[in-house]
Amino acid sequence: MPEPLIADERVQAATEPALAVSQLWKVFGPRADRIVGTPLAELPRAELLAQTACVAAVRDISFTVAPTEVFVVMGLSGSGKSTLVRCLTRLVEPTSGSVLIEGEDIRGADPRRLRDLRRHRFAMVFQHFGLLPHRRVLDNVAYGLEIRGVAKTERYRRAGEVLDLVGLSGYADHFPDQLSGGMQQRVGLGRALAVDPQILFFDEPFSALDPLIRRDMQNEVLRLHHEVGKTMIFITHDLHEALRLGDRILIMRDGAAVQIGRPDEVVGAPADDYVRDFVADVPKSHVLTIRWVMRPVRDDDPLDGPELGADVVVRDAVRAVLSSAAPVKVVHDGVLVGMVDDEAILRVIVAEEP
Repeated sequence: MPEPLIADERVQAATEPALAVSQLWKVFGPRADRIVGTPLAELPRAELLAQTACVAAVRDISFTVAPTEVFVVMGLSGSGKSTLVRCLTRLVEPTSGSVLIEGEDIRGADPRRLRDLRRHRFAMVFQHFGLLPHRRVLDNVAYGLEIRGVAKTERYRRAGEVLDLVGLSGYADHFPDQLSGGMQQRVGLGRALAVDPQILFFDEPFSALDPLIRRDMQNEVLRLHHEVGKTMIFITHDLHEALRLGDRILIMRDGAAVQIGRPDEVVGAPADDYVRDFVADVPKSHVLTIRWVMRPVRDDDPLDGPELGADVVVRDAVRAVLSSAAPVKVVHDGVLVGMVDDEAILRVIVAEEP
């Protein structure tokens, strides 16, 4: 699959990133702080372990996340993704590097400041719900506000609003063991939203759920993101989940970043064989946009046909392209940037057939 004809690096808006991670390392083992910056850090994981009894779980990771972006970190078990998200919240102390949340390096925060950041600036949703079994749903959702010292009337008012937001109206007086797994995860999501954080961290929150419930919860995250616009860092081992949720995706292997890009970039231009194998079975028409299949405008092209935006997914463009007698114009920011015809669309569709 050729690279798109428009270079679209999508440099994030000039506003300050919600999260900026630079040269982040986490090494477990004796004298771990002696590894980074030496030739030992370049050793493959097995050799490093054999020579030093240390494991580099996160290796020189750098990325930024824009405000309101959904940034997905994915990889197989042991890739370092869960350790990474714990470093971002200092549930695990990084070995070196910086983690800036709205410009503040949380690695320099003392315990009091770190507690304040966790109460006000970011929140986590875990795979294991961690609900308080002896408390009602309403109390579980209000728990973070209670820790803050918010008065009961106000925290219950806010918790009630959030219950409506996450689809749990009418369940305020239930206890967690009276709810299904999906509903319990909604309580966990509501608890995180109730404190109105700038950033939500999700650590494989849906991996223990049944497939249908998992899809419902993915829909819920997409809906909530549309409604509340929070910055989200989402950890998963499921490629389809990553492609569905992420504005951009970071793929990890052995603690290192292999590729960072939009879903269409990961599928359309995999960085190496590892990523190429990952995306081999993904239906490309469901992910690639028509900028990946368009051709340049020719002098003899008729310009009276229909037009589509460059970011329309191929699958959604099929009907318009195949029903048009003329090539379809591809427009980006009001500018004609290419043409798409039947042949280009059918090439993608046919390639997906077994």
